[in-house]
Amino acid sequence: AYEIFPGDWSSDVCSSDLPHEELCPEGATFEAPAGISLCQALLDQHIEIEHACAMSCACTTCHVVVREGYDDVNEASDVEEDLLDMAWGLEPESRLSCQVKLEDDTNLVIEIPKYTINHAKEDH
Repeated sequence: AYEIFPGDWSSDVCSSDLPHEELCPEGATFEAPAGISLCQALLDQHIEIEHACAMSCACTTCHVVVREGYDDVNEASDVEEDLLDMAWGLEPESRLSCQVKLEDDTNLVIEIPKYTINHAKEDH
């Protein structure tokens, strides 16, 4: 099961109990098939996380913080690590959701940052 706790990132301290008023106001718990990206799983659950580069690891708009289960997901590539350096609200457990591949029996708790560095939001 995957749990989403969108936070209010109005400061450098994250609160996982405050909802993201646009993407997932109540939080969510769901299951997703193995082999897809976390970003795709979120989109499949109608959680419209930004993904300006169409999930090609070329931006940071799908940035999430993995609060639980960070050590159970695939390692970040050098390209992803370089991009994350530009993400708003970067934390040691930050990942690009388009690069996190879901595996069987992986339980994650993630937080979706309130902001991205994207200046304009597009519908995909």
